[in-house]
Amino acid sequence: MSPSPAEVRTARLFVAGQGLLLVLLVVLPGDRAWPVPAWLRVVCVVAGVGGLAVMVLAGTALGRGLTAVPLPNRHAVLRTGGLYRLVRHPIYSGLLLAAGAFAVWSGGVPRAAAFVGLVLLLHVKARWEEARLAQAFSGYRAYAARTPRFVPVRPWWRRSP
Repeated sequence: MSPSPAEVRTARLFVAGQGLLLVLLVVLPGDRAWPVPAWLRVVCVVAGVGGLAVMVLAGTALGRGLTAVPLPNRHAVLRTGGLYRLVRHPIYSGLLLAAGAFAVWSGGVPRAAAFVGLVLLLHVKARWEEARLAQAFSGYRAYAARTPRFVPVRPWWRRSP
């Protein structure tokens, strides 16, 4: 089943919003609102590089199913192994890790605000995408029930007995 024009439009708006927030994260001033000691800068660089690596590995695992928009294409298959065994959206997780590291490293309130906006947008985008994935793949709901969205640790209130 192909997506409706409204779904395609919404998907493109999510991508445009994400792109805008990433541009803002980079171009807004890092105003040194908080001190960033040298050890924390090192942690941020490692986390940023790690986030980028996660994005590349997760994107590679999707192969031809990787799309720029949050809609499954005709090559998509449900991935539940590798990084997808740990989280449902490892590309978003890697992006958040890298962007968060950059926001902390910069010490800037405007960049931190752009990062918070990115977190909120990706949360909404992921939920919207998951509804389409559940329509496309019969096993998606069971996979989603056992796999966290972004962070590979379940909070104590969501753990199974």
